[in-house]
Amino acid sequence: MKIFFESLGCDKNLVDSEKMLGILSGRGYEFTDDEAQADIIVINTCCFIGDAKEESISEIIRLGEYKKSGRCRCIVAGGCLAQRYMDEIFPELPELDAVIGTMSVGKIADVLDEVLAKKDAGEETHIARKDPLDSAPFSAPERSLTTGGHYAYLKIAEGCNKRCTYCIIPYVRGNYRSVPEEDILGEARMLAERGVKELILVAQETTLYGTDIYGRKALPDLLKKLCAIEGIEWIRVLYAYPEEITDELIDVFASEKKICKYLDLPIQHCNDDILRRMGRKTSKKSIEELIEKLRSRVPGITLRTTLISGFPGETEEQFEELYRFVNETEFDRLGVFTYSAEEGTPAALMEDQVPAETAAKRRDEIMELQQAVAFDLNESHVGEVLDVIIEGYLPGEGVCVGRTYRDAPGVDGLFFIEAAGELMTGTIVRAKVTKSEGYDLFGVLINE
Repeated sequence: MKIFFESLGCDKNLVDSEKMLGILSGRGYEFTDDEAQADIIVINTCCFIGDAKEESISEIIRLGEYKKSGRCRCIVAGGCLAQRYMDEIFPELPELDAVIGTMSVGKIADVLDEVLAKKDAGEETHIARKDPLDSAPFSAPERSLTTGGHYAYLKIAEGCNKRCTYCIIPYVRGNYRSVPEEDILGEARMLAERGVKELILVAQETTLYGTDIYGRKALPDLLKKLCAIEGIEWIRVLYAYPEEITDELIDVFASEKKICKYLDLPIQHCNDDILRRMGRKTSKKSIEELIEKLRSRVPGITLRTTLISGFPGETEEQFEELYRFVNETEFDRLGVFTYSAEEGTPAALMEDQVPAETAAKRRDEIMELQQAVAFDLNESHVGEVLDVIIEGYLPGEGVCVGRTYRDAPGVDGLFFIEAAGELMTGTIVRAKVTKSEGYDLFGVLINE
């Protein structure tokens, strides 16, 4: 039986997908990249914002056509959309034979076995598996990596306690639950043995790691232990909420050589009234003080953030304040989402909803500003020598493609290196920046 597997949404969802792929592989299932040749189609869905929900539904409908015209026997949906709409999904999407919730990742093979057995017996196949949202995070003994093998995401916690007024995640992922340290270290060692060089730590919020099971913020200790694992060369931390960053964590960033001097700080806005309405536990002043502290104590640190434009009640003056803040702060990396009113969230019921076209216009204005900021910052690195992890080779151009510590995969820029021959993926080399072009850098190898 061949499976076509599609993973939508965030990197945290991708970790779940890789664990499901590992389980299915262990059960003897095979995989195909050709959806027309699949006996089974599995879609790990997303519903974080409206666009993600629409994409998930469209893919279920599109791939459902293979049940009519191809060899596909069944379609299964997992992930956040399946969790959120499990009780009403079958009438709306009859293409589906089964759905599994976010906490039922480990049951994917059992569900497929049950679906196929029922089909063979000519029975109804609308199967749903929905474990409680307070279930312990699933730790799989094996993962099938989809990232090329030289880097991997390492999910250190599940769920979130923040209850930001715009966010649906606590309703589909539950409260914050840390993965036990021994499980994380075991998975990291397994990944290192398989050739992974870069670990990218993810969670809905990485900075609160350990508070629920150890009674303290244990991320600094976890990072030190991960740094001690042989074979791991880079460790990158994403989704660090600014109000939870401690001096101890900053010290670890400054002292541990394996930790990329790169930090993702999802601040969402800078205006204090908007932050309060969002349910954020920080202020403009504290954000500014944290950024100043990070840049002074971790020289060369790259800061990435995300913002929301058009949050309910956002006035033109509040948007202009955000615009000035972005211009003055000069984030190395920045993305903007337009506000999406998600049913079941407090913000969706707020008055003064901002028109979608206004939110989109404000997003575009900030992204245009950030583009100029990012291009200027990139230009400032010309002449520097940087470590680059190799991701591939363009034989027709004699160029290797890689990333520096300043670039997370899939969201940031690339480094193009002149090379006489192909370098092995995952190799970390030294290269001198000779020019910048947009978000990307170009350079030559340094023989050391």
